Amino acid sequence: ERGTIKPIPNFNAGGDAKALKKAMKGLGTDEKTLIDVLTHRSSAQRQLICEAYQKDTGKTLVKDLEGETSGNFEELLVALVTPPAAFDCREVIQATKGAGTTESVLIEIFASRSNEQIKALSDAYFNETKKKLTEDLKGEVSGDFSKALLLLAEGKRATDTTVNTEKAKEDAKTLYNAGEKKFGTDESKFIEILCQSSIPQLRQTLVEYKNISGKTLQQTIEGEMSGKLEELLVAIVKCVKSVPAYFAERLYVSMKGGGTDEQTLTRIMVSRSEIDLLDIRTEFKKLYKYSLHSAIKVRNYSYQSGFGTLVLKQNI
Repeated sequence: ERGTIKPIPNFNAGGDAKALKKAMKGLGTDEKTLIDVLTHRSSAQRQLICEAYQKDTGKTLVKDLEGETSGNFEELLVALVTPPAAFDCREVIQATKGAGTTESVLIEIFASRSNEQIKALSDAYFNETKKKLTEDLKGEVSGDFSKALLLLAEGKRATDTTVNTEKAKEDAKTLYNAGEKKFGTDESKFIEILCQSSIPQLRQTLVEYKNISGKTLQQTIEGEMSGKLEELLVAIVKCVKSVPAYFAERLYVSMKGGGTDEQTLTRIMVSRSEIDLLDIRTEFKKLYKYSLHSAIKVRNYSYQSGFGTLVLKQNI
């Protein structure tokens, strides 16, 4: 309900499929039509367009988009016509294929998704690879980072909405004793509490921790840990406080400096466009004093292309 993209009334999947077919027919491609259709339909409506397109042409819309467009514009169009769980699955596969692993993508996805979204991602992963997601992740990551990531990937975080203040105080004390109060750090306590407690419960735990320590839990994690485990646990804490603020920061970092991380920009804009992109826009303005729209628009190299126009359409 806090997304920028809504289902359109009087939707006609067959008509949209024909418009897309015409836009990609012959020499050249009518990018404007591709953008106008795909950024003004919900994900569910886009899936119906895909079905109508295949019925009409005998080809998949994804294949034709890949054949008629290129680069970041192609990546964003394909992301838009991919179901959300399949899109998350694709991002995880891309992050783990080849010699190295892009841990930052795994951290973003598993720290921010609900149990239901992780379950859908796991199902999509099995359908795509015929392997269990958690089994494949075991081969990609190691150490305490692996333990934390695998707990999240199981999608079994507690879901109770009632907050137990006494338990929050107890957990806060456990975290304090496992970190600041002792020589060395007992990472297992941080992993257990942050990866398994419900989000409302963790919000209260953050309050109780500040009362005990005088520091925020994020400050303690940053002072006591390092590497990918620190990055993951900090991401969880940020998402507990505010998922939109977390994504606003991720978007800012993706456009910071001389270049743009188009993959992160695409992933966040597409995956949050029907969930909380309105709130992400608000948090972005609050944090950085200018709008997300202007941040994207100022990247003139992409704004002049179909990719930039397409991203902006999602943000309107």
